[in-house]
Amino acid sequence: MTPTRFAPHILLISVICAAASAEAFDWGSVVNQEKLSQVLQKVAPASAPTVTAAAPSATGLGSLSEQDQVGGLKQALTQGVETAVTSLAKQNGYLGNAAVKIPLPASLQRVEGTMRRFGMGRYADDLTTSMNRAAEAAVPEAKNLLVSAVKNMSVTDAKNILLGSNDAATQYFRQSSEAALAGKFQPIVVHAMQNVSLAQKYDRFAAKGAKLGLVDAKDANLESYVTQKALDGLFVMMAEQEKAIRANPLQAVGSLAQKIFSAIKL
Repeated sequence: MTPTRFAPHILLISVICAAASAEAFDWGSVVNQEKLSQVLQKVAPASAPTVTAAAPSATGLGSLSEQDQVGGLKQALTQGVETAVTSLAKQNGYLGNAAVKIPLPASLQRVEGTMRRFGMGRYADDLTTSMNRAAEAAVPEAKNLLVSAVKNMSVTDAKNILLGSNDAATQYFRQSSEAALAGKFQPIVVHAMQNVSLAQKYDRFAAKGAKLGLVDAKDANLESYVTQKALDGLFVMMAEQEKAIRANPLQAVGSLAQKIFSAIKL
């Protein structure tokens, strides 16, 4: 073979050797053009360095005073409390909203299914309606308790909420005041339950279930159950309001609230 005929082979071997000097090389892997292309890419000149995207602007909350940040958050939270309470306090606020409707306690749901098969579904329906009516009647009393919690919020809590998740404020209320809320809320629920004759309706439900051998009187503490479910529904609605304001700050009532949540989105 002439030197000219050796030239392409010499070039190929030179390229492979160059790759092998840069990193361990598997000679058996060079079996097709695709493998060779990968080798050539490794020994090719380095491409231009990747440009990292600029970090978000340092303005936003940093451009607002601490007083404005806290004041704006309290405006938004007060609005969220009022809107949530108003939406639940009307007729069918709980009963007509699948997200917060209070079902029968789990211990009674098996009873409900059996009673319906025996044509006694109306007793379950009456009991479910009465529990939700009690929650609807009681929930307005939660407004003052929650607004008070907003007013007493610390600066640190406010900042953590502002930079937290979409339901950071709702989680704050759950962690800091749910137990206290439940203690104050339950007597209100009990009173509302009396107004809708819930105990009597439960007794009728239980009496029918007892005939089928399904109900034990200790199976349901309706006072505690309705209280907790009423609070759960309230927190669900508050979380929806909070998420909506974060997503669209212009929904907030009050210029400060609009300003701080717009700043967070920068």
